[in-house]
Amino acid sequence: MFSSLISPAIFLLINLLLFSTSPCLSSPTIPMNSYKYSNWEKFETFLDARRGSNVTQMSELKKYFHRFGYLIKPQENQNFSDVFDAKFEHAVIRYQARLGLPITGTLNNQTLVQIMSPRCGVRDRHHHHNPKPKSRFHATRKFAYFQDQPRWNRGVPMTLTYSFSPVDMITSLSMTNIRDAFKRAFGHWESVIPVTFIESDDYGFADIKIGFYNGDHGDGEAFDGVLGVLAHAFSPESGRFHLDAAETWAVDFESEKSKVAIDLESVATHEIGHLLGLAHSSVKESVMYPSLKPREKKVDLKLDDVRGIQALYGTNPNFTVGGFLESEIYSNDAGAFHLRTLILFSTFFALMIGVIL
Repeated sequence: MFSSLISPAIFLLINLLLFSTSPCLSSPTIPMNSYKYSNWEKFETFLDARRGSNVTQMSELKKYFHRFGYLIKPQENQNFSDVFDAKFEHAVIRYQARLGLPITGTLNNQTLVQIMSPRCGVRDRHHHHNPKPKSRFHATRKFAYFQDQPRWNRGVPMTLTYSFSPVDMITSLSMTNIRDAFKRAFGHWESVIPVTFIESDDYGFADIKIGFYNGDHGDGEAFDGVLGVLAHAFSPESGRFHLDAAETWAVDFESEKSKVAIDLESVATHEIGHLLGLAHSSVKESVMYPSLKPREKKVDLKLDDVRGIQALYGTNPNFTVGGFLESEIYSNDAGAFHLRTLILFSTFFALMIGVIL
């Protein structure tokens, strides 16, 4: 009797689970995006390389890992080799762990796609030859800070001014569009911390100086053309904010059809996080995650971003965490799946209890 009564409930649960759409139900497919910065044809030879492999131009790949803080440069008069040695394996493992990738220690599909993705030029990790590195990131939860947790050393609430270079700008977008995109980007951070950003006409005395540059522009961090490194900004209280002028910057993907278009507001929001003192996060949905795909828009701060920045500056009096919690539950596919599963199992046990009673 009991068995026959509970069967419909089990049948309903199984069907609901089977037909609940979620990426968790199947292995994700990783597209081989052929970005100009490092197209797949160039990197295909590295696929599945592991410790002991000897691959032509592996030394060039090692330079990438060095640039972003995962591999120490060889001593003077020495160059990186093409051998996948133990040091490089450790660098790959650190890279995978830092960016939320499967930790395999090999150059698998997902790792190479991440390497090919356009990204911020700020390092993910820093290395020094000292036994106790002074510029190692201080990580709290998933967000991270720069050395010594720098911040703008002013009382709160504070006001910071920003200005655009009168010389180093782009003409592909109108100044109105550029100003509007940056105003929205600053606004995302204003909404969660007691800091106000005001545009100034005085570039020389502005706290934050914004400009678009090509190639080597004198700060030791040369840009590399279309895609690759999109922009970089310096930790407090430098205020320097540089964007690669070679990119196809966009404020509206409806009007900008280029396949390599980069959303200006998304990049600006990310770099402002650096200007305020945040380093890169390992949360892929976070605006402080280091990479951004062409035609991708990522402007909404996540709880990881909010917690990190509020720990430095305090909370905007008008900020409420409720909206962020609700947004993350329903915008995160995995979270939504687990929530649906919890509801389904709750329903199932409620049915069981009803049958027993």
